[in-house]
Amino acid sequence: MEILESLRREPIIAYLSMEIALFNDIPTYSGGLGVLAGDTVRSAADLSLPFVAVTLVSRKGYFRQEITPEGWQVEHPMEWDVEKILTPLPQKVTVTIEGRKVMVGAWVYFWRSFIGSIVPVVFLDTDLPENNPEDRTITDFLYGGDRRYRLKQEIVLGVGGARMLKALGFEVRKYHINEGHAALITLELLRQSPQFDPEFVRARCVFTTHTPVEAGHDKFAYDLVREVLEELVPFPVLQKYGGEDHLNMTLLALNLSGYVNGVARRHSEASRHMFPGYAIHSITNGVHSFAWTSESFRVLFDRYIPGWAYEPSFLSRADIIPDEEIWRAHQEEKRKLLQFVKEKTGVEMDENVLTIGFARRMTAYKRPLFIFSDLTRLRRIKRKGPFQIIFAGKAHPQDWEGKRCIQEIIRLSRELAADIKIAFLENYDLDTAKKMVAGVDVWLNTPMRPLEASGTSGMKAAHNGVLHFSVLDGWWIEGHVEGVTGWSIGPESEAGKTPQELLEEEVDDFYNKLEYLIIPLYYTQKDHWRQLMKNAIGKVAPYFNAHRMMRRYVTEAYFHQPLLANHLVQEETAS
Repeated sequence: MEILESLRREPIIAYLSMEIALFNDIPTYSGGLGVLAGDTVRSAADLSLPFVAVTLVSRKGYFRQEITPEGWQVEHPMEWDVEKILTPLPQKVTVTIEGRKVMVGAWVYFWRSFIGSIVPVVFLDTDLPENNPEDRTITDFLYGGDRRYRLKQEIVLGVGGARMLKALGFEVRKYHINEGHAALITLELLRQSPQFDPEFVRARCVFTTHTPVEAGHDKFAYDLVREVLEELVPFPVLQKYGGEDHLNMTLLALNLSGYVNGVARRHSEASRHMFPGYAIHSITNGVHSFAWTSESFRVLFDRYIPGWAYEPSFLSRADIIPDEEIWRAHQEEKRKLLQFVKEKTGVEMDENVLTIGFARRMTAYKRPLFIFSDLTRLRRIKRKGPFQIIFAGKAHPQDWEGKRCIQEIIRLSRELAADIKIAFLENYDLDTAKKMVAGVDVWLNTPMRPLEASGTSGMKAAHNGVLHFSVLDGWWIEGHVEGVTGWSIGPESEAGKTPQELLEEEVDDFYNKLEYLIIPLYYTQKDHWRQLMKNAIGKVAPYFNAHRMMRRYVTEAYFHQPLLANHLVQEETAS
């Protein structure tokens, strides 16, 4: 194909991610990691980078969420029209899984920027007639199945991804490993190197780690690895770089990547504590400004800040937009959201009432029930001025505690119905997210510190003039100016406090600010509120965007030559 041929003329960046969120009709994403990957592709296209993304086709998606009348999450497959949306590629490669040759095919979607530049996204697929029935299902479900199924998927992504890129005729400048799922690509490169030379691999690999949560780092027992993975390198070499006791995919990527980064300053610090001795840099995440700016604000920005979509730093000029036009655009998006809420849930909300939004992956450490810590006080605060709450989010199918959080939100929404209107939007997806980040007044974020790697939903909200109210973790440590760009929850540092003391301080601070600052400000100081909306746009969006993020990857990671000295400690650690 002509587009692929043009990319064969120069070395490319190959970006490998288990999930990539482009739009709803390609449901190959579960949450923040995939949404970040989608924004990476969009900005790479806008910036005309020589860039190819590789992921799995996930024919049955992640899942479609249904909430039963009892509030319980039920998962349904999200089968999609692969053949109608993607273009087949003729190239096929093989990987060895459980001693069998498994054929891997590929599809491509050409993401086209509004400036005309294109980034191909390659979707790997094992649902081929050459494969046996079991192997045909490897690329069915995103994050589905057991550890064996996950390891098979990571073989297809890492080893199969490397071989597919070679079959497509690309010369790869850097392989960007987006989270540890694709780390097996390092073994394939090590196999190709002279005498299993780690510097050969490090010169070609960039690794971004995304989570300070221990469970988020894939580990596989070596008994399973011996059964499933072919011997790409001698076993002692695998143990040297992947860990003595089990194969740790994060450790493998850390040991064999020339540049490693976390996704916020705080996250990089946390990662260095988790993996002492490794040089882990920081490139804070960003969101694709044009994709996450609502239609009403796009029109406004086009009128007052021409060129903002290509150069989001121009949004620092937001102060030139008249207050009344900022408010009019926001209320237009709020009406759209509340109409959507009514259609989906039957809950009728008032556009003149302060509206709080919370939408994340539903899991315990993100604390979706935080706002309900003291129901008596929550009811009392409502007397200061009415507020309404909109929730959304999926729990992983095996996360029973996350599912119970959803069930409790549904129960409490009924218990509090006479005092506070609460809605839960099921099947959270990209389109729902775009409505929520533009239509609420306050974006709430309450993770347990320090477990938020970055978070990007608040950045999206800021592009639409929505104010952020969050625990000081992830990106918000960098974007927060108290009472200017939004509000913090709890103390600046958790040092020296027990978990219970920290929780009590956070809860008290949250309720105090909601009661004495946020609600009175919204209802009695509209001019001040509108200035804060412009602050959110002008002081957050110009920096926390994917164009800035990608420019830093280009200058610091993609054209970076690793120094042997950076890995001396790592060699000792791995030995």
